[in-house]
Amino acid sequence: MDAIYFDDLTIGDAYQSPGRTVTETDVVNFSGISGDFIQLHTDAEYCKDTHFGKRMAHGLLGMSIASGLSTRTNLISGISSTVIALLGMDWKFKAPIFIDDTIHVVLEVIEKRETSQPDRGIVVLSRRIINQHGDIVQQGQTPLMIRRRLTEI
Repeated sequence: MDAIYFDDLTIGDAYQSPGRTVTETDVVNFSGISGDFIQLHTDAEYCKDTHFGKRMAHGLLGMSIASGLSTRTNLISGISSTVIALLGMDWKFKAPIFIDDTIHVVLEVIEKRETSQPDRGIVVLSRRIINQHGDIVQQGQTPLMIRRRLTEI
């Protein structure tokens, strides 16, 4: 894939990842890596009496999977060689992701601005994690600093 630069992007450009099913193994491994063994993630019997009635994936696991799914879009694979920095994240957890849910990510360019440096610009991406029912389960915005195409004068 050819590199995608700041200049190549237009507000409204949208990209969708393939889907991925969140598994029991994902949740168990994430618990071990993160040290988060809260019963909502690890205790099926306890969860039967909760508002949701069953175990759910960690919110940060959903974000992590979404990050990986994003790399499987032409946008992220195209800008991977031109990204200078991830500048932050504004994120909302809207609904649970349950074990065996299949999620995908939709990325959309929602803002572009030049910087004082002529070799770079800022692009803000909207990221939505959507489950198999079409529900947005997490969403947020991530500003990226991306290289510009330099033209010779």
